[in-house]
Amino acid sequence: MRESLVFGRTLPEAYHNALMELRNNGEHSDCADWNTTQKELSMTFQVEEPLGEPMISKLFIGGPTELEQYRQEMLDGILDFEIERGNWTYTYHNRMVSPLDQVSFVVDELKRNPSSRRAVILVRDNGTDMGSDDPACLQHLQFFIRNDRLDCVVMFRSNDACKATFMNAFALIMLQKRIADRLGVEMGTYSHRANSFHCYEKDFPMLEGYCRRIAEEDPDDLAFEYEDGWQEMMEEAQPSIAEKVEELKNR
Repeated sequence: MRESLVFGRTLPEAYHNALMELRNNGEHSDCADWNTTQKELSMTFQVEEPLGEPMISKLFIGGPTELEQYRQEMLDGILDFEIERGNWTYTYHNRMVSPLDQVSFVVDELKRNPSSRRAVILVRDNGTDMGSDDPACLQHLQFFIRNDRLDCVVMFRSNDACKATFMNAFALIMLQKRIADRLGVEMGTYSHRANSFHCYEKDFPMLEGYCRRIAEEDPDDLAFEYEDGWQEMMEEAQPSIAEKVEELKNR
């Protein structure tokens, strides 16, 4: 499988470069589990300034409400109750904090030894995932303090380039910021590794459309400011998200 490495100052820039790399150099392969074909490569993209503006790509499915709900799912576990009900086998948040609070471990470990290479959050659970039809895509996260900044490196076994990657990366950067704040250090780089960075055949037109825009439009027209607009809209969506979560709990 082809290996690719791309960079960007901001999250949208790195993500858009990754999409172009997949479109231009991805290899076609079978995807028997879903009875389809896909375009695929192994991708690592690094974001030099994870909180750099503009931070929100226009090339993802969803709006402020969907992005805020996903951020809360990842960081706060607002849908973890679905596991107790037996509707879901896991959430990323649950895997990170239960039965062991691995986020707090990372903070404590980096306070103990800022040069540590042991600050790892393991998401994969072989006891569950090896026999599952829906094993976790996110596998692990590792955090480093280097040059007085917190770097984050994540690894996915599988990542849907058009439909999941941007929201995954945004939420994980928000987790990186939360940990950096607890440590009292600045944000460093964010590196996103997907062993299978792919687009399913049914979404090829979406990938082509995204890449056409990346090639033809000014980069500034392909992203929104987070702190000057989207953050406020995401905060405004919080009451409706809370109401929806309560409705789900009461069903």
